[in-house]
Amino acid sequence: MSQEPVANDPRVQMASSRTGMAAYRTQLALDRTTLAWIRTTLTISSFGFGMVGFFRSLQEKSPTPEAARLHQGAIRMGGALIVLGIIAMVIAGVSHLQSLRRLRRGESLGVTQWPVSITVTFLLAIIGLGGIWALYF
Repeated sequence: MSQEPVANDPRVQMASSRTGMAAYRTQLALDRTTLAWIRTTLTISSFGFGMVGFFRSLQEKSPTPEAARLHQGAIRMGGALIVLGIIAMVIAGVSHLQSLRRLRRGESLGVTQWPVSITVTFLLAIIGLGGIWALYF
């Protein structure tokens, strides 16, 4: 025979505090993930700015048509990386807010079909293929 736990049962109180701590740990994990995305998107954008600056200095040192072509390609590629960094940061922020809202409502967070990481991976691949295409064709 099993008995139903009563509200003043210490096991109910412990389970309740454990649930609260689990939600708190989940929120901290979401914060760490978002901070990792911020670092990643800043790195992607910084690389875009660095690429433009490097090829600008190359063009200034040797103003040849080839250097000008490389500089224009670097502007397009660097601009694409900067835009990707901004878009990924916005997506990560929206995803974080949605997860926090679900957590506060007590809903299951679930696993999304298209996480931010996969989306950014595909966009980086497309940008890379576009850069290679522009370089050789």
